[in-house]
Amino acid sequence: MTEAIFHTDAYTKEFEALVTQTDTSRSAVVLDRTAFYAGGGGQPCDTGELRFDGGSLDVVKVKREGGDIVHLLTAGAELPEEGTEVTGVLDWERRYQLMRTHTAMHILCGVVWRDWGAQVTGGNMEPLEGRMDFEFERMERELVEEIEAKINAEVEAARDLIVNVLPRAEAEKIPDLVRTKINLIPKSITEIRTIEIVGLDLQADGGTHVANTREVGPLKVLDYKSKGRINKRIRVGLEPEPGA
Repeated sequence: MTEAIFHTDAYTKEFEALVTQTDTSRSAVVLDRTAFYAGGGGQPCDTGELRFDGGSLDVVKVKREGGDIVHLLTAGAELPEEGTEVTGVLDWERRYQLMRTHTAMHILCGVVWRDWGAQVTGGNMEPLEGRMDFEFERMERELVEEIEAKINAEVEAARDLIVNVLPRAEAEKIPDLVRTKINLIPKSITEIRTIEIVGLDLQADGGTHVANTREVGPLKVLDYKSKGRINKRIRVGLEPEPGA
């Protein structure tokens, strides 16, 4: 089972690891530990590079397969052998933008739930832009402007984020921990990781986040539209740098 460094330290940019499995048919390796996020919950996987004696290879995709995190590398390249020591180097600019974006989505979700009680029906993100769908019957400009003002107020409030891992039985006692319309947590999961924006929001979540809302920077609603009778979409954008 691969140790998921990103679950406990989202700010790890570079790490040492051992190759535990290789798969030449798809140019893939499994490591004993990794800081590369495998994707999920609307957040794309990380990319970057594996360095080792004799060369380096691009990490073009990362995915979870059971307890393993598989790193798909440059197609057709000669792979490091099992037992090889490697250095993983994340594309940090992209990862940090995704961390900021993911936290922005939680701010949006937290504000909409707190003030309107609307559940999430879907969502997705890319670096510096994300969208969420909510159970709103109506979506008008005045409402969108109010939401934009409120999410920016939460950024300015400089709220800390806290990561916890709880036994499932304990986590399930927390009201509204799963904010999506459909509970997507498999029954096989015995521990649940939570992300708390102190004073605003607490949700089950497996992705990577910044440590404080001020790192998100200014937010702008780029678009909003109806996706059905009670399904409304809000798309939010971030600046390239938090202070831009």
